[in-house]
Amino acid sequence: MKKFFTAALVAGAMLVNTASTTMAAPAQDRETVYQVALLQSLTLGYFNDVVTVKELKTHGDTGIGTFEGLDGEMIVLDGVVYRANQNCKINVVKDSVRVPFSNVTFFDKDFSIKLRNVLDKSELESLLNAEINKRGTNSFYMVKIPATFNEILVRSEKGQVEPYPTLVEALQATQKECTFQNVKGTLVGLYCPAFMSSLNTPGWHFHFVSDDKKVGGHVLGLYLESGEAQFDKTDAFRMVLPKTDKFNALNFDKDLKEDIRKAEQDSVKK
Repeated sequence: MKKFFTAALVAGAMLVNTASTTMAAPAQDRETVYQVALLQSLTLGYFNDVVTVKELKTHGDTGIGTFEGLDGEMIVLDGVVYRANQNCKINVVKDSVRVPFSNVTFFDKDFSIKLRNVLDKSELESLLNAEINKRGTNSFYMVKIPATFNEILVRSEKGQVEPYPTLVEALQATQKECTFQNVKGTLVGLYCPAFMSSLNTPGWHFHFVSDDKKVGGHVLGLYLESGEAQFDKTDAFRMVLPKTDKFNALNFDKDLKEDIRKAEQDSVKK
C-alpha cells in the first residue's frame, strides 16, 4: 500500500509539472500588428532604442522598421531580421541589436492576387488598394510580394550619433539610393488605416530584400514584371512606448505630415 501511494504521489507530481509547463508557454498572438514607438517620434529624431531584435521577434516574423541611431532599413521576412546598410547591402542582424521603430506581425496569408507588368509604385498601391477596399480599409494589412522586378529603386541611410538630427535631416545628409535591374526578391509592406495618422502614416510603406539576400532597402520606385501579392488582414494593434524623459519631452503637436512625406517618398538623386 505504501508503494502504491508513493507511486501515485510521484505520478501526480509529474502531471502537475507537465501542466504547469504547458500553461507557462504562451501562445503566439498571430492577429496583432505590434508597433515599436511612433513614426512621428522617429521623424522628430528619437532614434534611441526601445526593444531588442530578440524581443521584437517574439511579436512577429514579418515586418519593417529601422535600428538604433537610424542605422539602416529593417526587413523582417520569415522570422529573420535583415538590415540594409547605407549602401543597400544586406546582413542578418544579431538579437542584441536594438530597435527604435518597427511594425511586425506573424504572417498568415488570408488572400492573394497575381501581379503582372506593374509600371510603378503608384500603380502597385492602386492594385493593392482595390483589394483592401473590398475587405475593409479600417483594418491593418501586412503584404508579402515575391516577384521579379525589371527595375527597383531602394534607399538606405547611415547610422547617426547623438545629439540626433531629425529624420529628414539625417536622410538628406546620408541617404544613398541604388537601382537594381532584373532582380528577384520580396517586398514587405504595411498598410495602416487613416485613423493611424497620429501614430504612423496611413497607406502603404514598402521595404525590399532580394532573393539572394544581398541587397535591399526602403522602396522609392519599381517596375514589377510578375509576382503575387499575399495579404494578411489584421484587426488588432499593440504599441510599446519608450520609457524615457527624452521621449516624454517630444512635441507631438507639430504638423509632421510633410516631413513624413519627404522621408517616405523623396529621392535625393540629382
